[in-house]
Amino acid sequence: MAYSFISIDQQDAVLVLTIQRPDQLNALNKATIEELNLALNEADQNTSIRCVIITGSGTKAFVAGADIKEFAGFSVEQGEALSRDGHNLLFNRVENMSKPVIAAVNGFALGGGLELAMSCHFRYASENAKLGLPEVTLGVIPGYGGTQRLAQLVGKGKAMEMITSAQMIGAAEAKEWGLVNQVVPQEELLNTCMTIAQKIATNSPRAISAALRSVLSGYSYAESGLNTEIKEFGECFGTADFKEGTTAFMEKRKPTFEGK
Repeated sequence: MAYSFISIDQQDAVLVLTIQRPDQLNALNKATIEELNLALNEADQNTSIRCVIITGSGTKAFVAGADIKEFAGFSVEQGEALSRDGHNLLFNRVENMSKPVIAAVNGFALGGGLELAMSCHFRYASENAKLGLPEVTLGVIPGYGGTQRLAQLVGKGKAMEMITSAQMIGAAEAKEWGLVNQVVPQEELLNTCMTIAQKIATNSPRAISAALRSVLSGYSYAESGLNTEIKEFGECFGTADFKEGTTAFMEKRKPTFEGK
């Protein structure tokens, strides 16, 4: 499929999705969200892909926010639908991927951009990254998971401060708060993400998928994280990946996983 607002580059087992709206600092509009949804669905079904990296085009912005002109005149009902559709199509879709998704935050990650980065399983940032949720300056609140995921990552107090003050923080402070895992020079960002993604790609896809579900269930009010972990741990024993991993260990060789 040909995409208008994203580009796709598969390097071995790693897929790089780049948002391509540089003139709008890669702001998320409805069409971009829909294209990302399609690309993520395809990636989740493609067994040759073991890890996904999401980034923005250029060096100024990952995603500078949502496209405000699309919803400035919305009603209450339209606003609720905007949030709900965004969750279903993109933000929850990213978080619930069966393979790890890394955010390569290259510049501004504001509003919906930070919410997209937080829906990824972890985040690396360039030294020039600026992160924030400025929605209250527009008379609205974060609507794509920001009020929930930010508190999970940095704690309730810091989340309250960031959301209510609408202030941006730099990459170093974001790392100190636990919002990003690592900060690197701009020119090293994608290579750094690719290195960890390629490392992930050598491990058992089946076990990684189980681990992702187990970790996320611990943040769900509807599930018990420990019970999910017990179930997923047990089910690993019935997989070909478990047999290959343990056999390779005993035979003192590197395993070759097929994700079964």
